[in-house]
Amino acid sequence: MRPLLMLPSVGCLAIAFGSFSASRTKLVTQTAVGAHLLYFRKTMHYQTEERGQPHSPDYRIYFKNSDGKYISPFHDISLKADTEQDNDLPAKKPKKNESEMLFNMVVEVPRWSNAKMEIATKEPLNPIKQDVKKGKLRYVANIFPHKGYIWNYGALPQTWEDPNHTDKETHCCGDNDPIDVCEIGTQVCFPGQVIQVKVLGILAMIDEGEMDWKVIAINAKDPDAKNLNSIEDVRKSRPGHLEATVDWFRKYKVPDGKPENQFGFNGQFKDKDFAVKIIKSTHEHWRALVQKQTNSGGIECKNISCCESPFKCSADEARDVVEAAPAFVTAHAVSPNVDKWHFV
Repeated sequence: MRPLLMLPSVGCLAIAFGSFSASRTKLVTQTAVGAHLLYFRKTMHYQTEERGQPHSPDYRIYFKNSDGKYISPFHDISLKADTEQDNDLPAKKPKKNESEMLFNMVVEVPRWSNAKMEIATKEPLNPIKQDVKKGKLRYVANIFPHKGYIWNYGALPQTWEDPNHTDKETHCCGDNDPIDVCEIGTQVCFPGQVIQVKVLGILAMIDEGEMDWKVIAINAKDPDAKNLNSIEDVRKSRPGHLEATVDWFRKYKVPDGKPENQFGFNGQFKDKDFAVKIIKSTHEHWRALVQKQTNSGGIECKNISCCESPFKCSADEARDVVEAAPAFVTAHAVSPNVDKWHFV
């Protein structure tokens, strides 16, 4: 069990971007049941439950809320996180400036690791799984001088880069996924961890013609968070970090025989105000998605809390999804090729 941050409860879809509701109910810690079969990790409001065999195609990380109900990390975790309640104190008032909001981030990949873990957008309840390409598990290459991912990598819940929407600046359509986040704090996180982040800026990556925004953020509880309030703060206090980020995203697919990725705005980072506008736009696209107002693009929208969604299901239905998955077993061995250095 690893106690982390206190997170807000999920509000109804009808509530606007700047005014999600916050629960004032005291949280109850859930206990792991059947520990010989299931493996749990607790993230205050949320627990993760592993199913299948790590480092194999059937491995999944499912999520549960404080009531012990299975949820979707894509749809049932709030985007906005600046109205959290802590230790029974009154919920904080939302900040007036949207650029000062805190957001929930679902960590998919820990810094320095290689397995390409991601929210399974096309599976019921959207567990985290390892991506598979041509029947093989995907691992990002170690491109000298980097080891795996160089930040904690994940996504903002309740966002969606709509493949039917063309960005007016880059003229590219969305990549059909939640918006990605690079968290640059000092803690190495774990898959399924949910943290509150402060947005600092955004990078417009174009991946094989698709818009694939990369939000730059820092864990709000990180010791450096108080000193990092903009993308310029990152540039000044961490020389080379932003340049390394662009270089990583440009080259990370080259060892797989893919061309270098391209970028909008000449590879320049946009500021946090611009980033929040993009996040807000992807949140509105997500709202249309779960309300069945747009083509889903194959996305699975089953959820237990979005009160205006025709995809809302019961807790029993959600439990049936998880119980149908294979039981957790000992991890499969990882090929030593994952540790290979690449020079590109």
